[in-house]
Amino acid sequence: MGRHAVRITADTNVLVRALLNDDPAQAKAARALLESAQVVAVPVAVFCEMAWVLGRGYRYSGRQIEIAIRQYLTMAELVTDRAAVEAGLAVMALHGDFADGAMAAQGRVLGGEVFVTFDKGAGRVLGQLGYRVVHPDG
Repeated sequence: MGRHAVRITADTNVLVRALLNDDPAQAKAARALLESAQVVAVPVAVFCEMAWVLGRGYRYSGRQIEIAIRQYLTMAELVTDRAAVEAGLAVMALHGDFADGAMAAQGRVLGGEVFVTFDKGAGRVLGQLGYRVVHPDG
């Protein structure tokens, strides 16, 4: 199927259906749309949700989630905040939460110099990656 002028924003369920094929009809429709789109915009929040759904709902390992996300990053038509997605993957590689890495990276771009969280585990992992982290409760 050739590329059409359609420029889409893909929701999490579209990416998950296309990936997992757990509903064959929806998977086929999702893949057809992704393959025919001129642009596939994927907000970082969609990758955060995808990581959560795959990990919690489908019991994917961190490595399996990384492979799934990277599969989408290879699409030439995909547009996303790649730096934030890579930060999320880097945090996952240290057994942290994808969303923490993505949020910290996007916060930096927005002018945040210190990541503030009550989550000491997230703070530890982000600190290993060079982020300044403060825990409000000490």
